[in-house]
Amino acid sequence: MPDNQLEIHRHSMAHLMAAAVQKLWPEAKFGIGPTIENGFYYDIEIPKSSLKESDLSRIEKQMKKMLSGDTKFEKKEMSIDEAIELFKKTKQPFKVELLGDIKEKGTTVIDGEQEVADGDKISIYSTGNFTDLCRGPHVSSTKDLSKISFKLQKLAGAYWRGDEKNPMLTRIYGLAFETSSELKEYLHLLEEAEKRDHRKIGKQLDLFVFSDLVGQGMPLYTPKGYIVRNEIIKYSGFLNEKIGYEHVHTPQMNKGELFKKSGHYDKFSEDMIQAKSHYSDEEYFLKPMNCPQHTQIYASSKRSYRDLPIRYADMANLFRDEKPGELSGLTRLRCFSQDDGHSFCREDQIETEFNNVLGVINEALETYGLKYRIALSLWDPNKRDKYLGDEKIWEKSQKLLEDLLIKNKIEYTKEEGEAAFYGPKMDIIAEDALKREFQISTIQLDLNMPERFSLSYTDKDGSDKTPVMIHRALVGSPERFMGILIEHYAGAFPIWLSPVQISIITVAETHIEHAKKLADEFRSHNLRAETDSSNETVGNKIRKALKQKTPYMLVIGDKEIASESLHVRKRGSDQVDEIEKNKFIDQVKKLIQDKSQDL
Repeated sequence: MPDNQLEIHRHSMAHLMAAAVQKLWPEAKFGIGPTIENGFYYDIEIPKSSLKESDLSRIEKQMKKMLSGDTKFEKKEMSIDEAIELFKKTKQPFKVELLGDIKEKGTTVIDGEQEVADGDKISIYSTGNFTDLCRGPHVSSTKDLSKISFKLQKLAGAYWRGDEKNPMLTRIYGLAFETSSELKEYLHLLEEAEKRDHRKIGKQLDLFVFSDLVGQGMPLYTPKGYIVRNEIIKYSGFLNEKIGYEHVHTPQMNKGELFKKSGHYDKFSEDMIQAKSHYSDEEYFLKPMNCPQHTQIYASSKRSYRDLPIRYADMANLFRDEKPGELSGLTRLRCFSQDDGHSFCREDQIETEFNNVLGVINEALETYGLKYRIALSLWDPNKRDKYLGDEKIWEKSQKLLEDLLIKNKIEYTKEEGEAAFYGPKMDIIAEDALKREFQISTIQLDLNMPERFSLSYTDKDGSDKTPVMIHRALVGSPERFMGILIEHYAGAFPIWLSPVQISIITVAETHIEHAKKLADEFRSHNLRAETDSSNETVGNKIRKALKQKTPYMLVIGDKEIASESLHVRKRGSDQVDEIEKNKFIDQVKKLIQDKSQDL
């Protein structure tokens, strides 16, 4: 089935679900019901009542009953005023509100799509007794949906039109696939995703905590969590230096004037956190990104064409004023860092800069065991007020970036409307072990910000030229990436990332001294070893080490002390291998040096 046909089927299933809800709760008020990846949802309000998870099976049963018949999806056009009267009569205030927007502004968003009136006409669809405001298209009849495999997945709260000042509606999520095997596989992945939830595993492995006293979206890293986060940062730092980036550090609070000049104030101020001084009336903000500060380092000296490219990398904390409902573990935070970097270069250096950055991104994602694809993110010319700069600058920068991809024979997809507000970008979309996609790395071409800050360099003919600014991140936010990796590895980190690499378990109190000496010897080789000398059974200690997903486990008793070799159990194996101590140390050090995925 073509993707667009599956989209039509999913949209039709959303209407069918709404029709089933109306059959069960005739007083229901309906918001919007768009398709989404893997299915659909509908926002619904049931006066004087609330839907429960147990109601999903009732709704599913009603949907299947309707699917067994031949109910038509009938389209009708009418004037906006007629449609308003119709939905007033059927007591659907949310539809009336949407129609009022169309009447007043000529447009609104319905089912996630921009809805524009055709003159003074609007389209509605009826499915049995259910009538909806919708542009379509839909299938002709419920018979056309008979082979679709579906399941109502869950309930969630959703403010009407995404505004917390509006009523809270109940969002019913549904899944829909062409075949039962596809639905079954997706449900399996969902179940696996729940097991791998980084918030659960993070607690189990003692990596990070959140505190209401500290604030939402601001994680606190334990000693073990610090190790994982720091290893990610160190590796990005190594890759930065490999391609000539020098590390800088910039303040976390800046005057508002900086962001007004950069354009962030106008385009991004709702996402910025304001700060106040007791001794100054000036407006300050916690910085949401590093690029404006880096322009000021560049601008601090006179630059020649011979100096370029100039490359800065920065790991300072960033802050975004995310809505509480959008915060999610480590993957959506208010306080985070980023393996951020900016290159100031000449136009003839753009290709080399992009190739260098793309090369280390590829190296990083291979090391982490993540596949990826590339998306060329472009501006939306129909929404020019979202972006800085004029059309000519955008046409030039987008052509430069696309020509680069074509010249280097790099496969890519185009994503209109996904550009940064100052320029187009090449986004690296990584796929984890559960085949979920995450936008991780990015390379962005910016011809706007250098002009706004009047940056320049002296060219070989003595004239002043404006440098090109390239924004890039290798794995993005280490905190967010850590959350992704926890789920990708299901907590079983490669040995170089593991907070504890070797767990030493004592059988009895008489073995503690030997275990401590062995741990100290491992640590002298920069191996992270931990001793469990607690007053518990060996079985309990082994189970604890297994739960901690430690790569190597050594049990120390009389036999092991008497032996010249170590008795080592690898993560994921029940087998105990006998190996000479120095050989084991050398093997582990080699695996760490190679950043191997294997043990």
